[in-house]
Amino acid sequence: MDYLYFTGQLLLAIVLGGTLGWQRIAIGKMAGPRTYALVSAGSTLFTILSINAFNSLDTGRVASQIVVGIGFLGVGVIIHQHKHGENVVVGLTTAAGLWAVAAVGMAIGVGWIWESVIASFLFLIVLLFNEKKFIKK
Repeated sequence: MDYLYFTGQLLLAIVLGGTLGWQRIAIGKMAGPRTYALVSAGSTLFTILSINAFNSLDTGRVASQIVVGIGFLGVGVIIHQHKHGENVVVGLTTAAGLWAVAAVGMAIGVGWIWESVIASFLFLIVLLFNEKKFIKK
C-alpha cells in the first residue's frame, strides 16, 4: 500500500466533506464541517479496507453497509416539529447531505478522485440553491 496516496485520500475526504459541512453550519444547520468530514473520511477508510483487507470476500458488502449505516445516522438528524400551527420536518437536507458525502468518501476510497471532486462541487451547488427565493406561497 502506498501510504502517501492513502494519506492523500483521507485528506481529500476530510477537505471535501468539511467544505460541504461548512455550508450547512454557515446557515445554522445541525451537522457541520467536523461531522461531514468524519463521515466522508470514515467512508473512504471503510472502502479502502474492503478493497485491500478483505479481497477474498465480497467487497460490495462493506459498501452496502456504509450506505445503510449513514441512513441510520441521517434518521437521527431528521426532526418532526409543530411550529406556528404547522407540522414541519427539519434536517432532511442535512441527512441527504450526510448520505451524499458518504458517497463522495466511497468514491475517493475506490480511487475516483476527480469524480469525487466533481460530485462535491455539484452537491455544493445544490446546497447553495435556496428554493425559498424562487417559490412564493
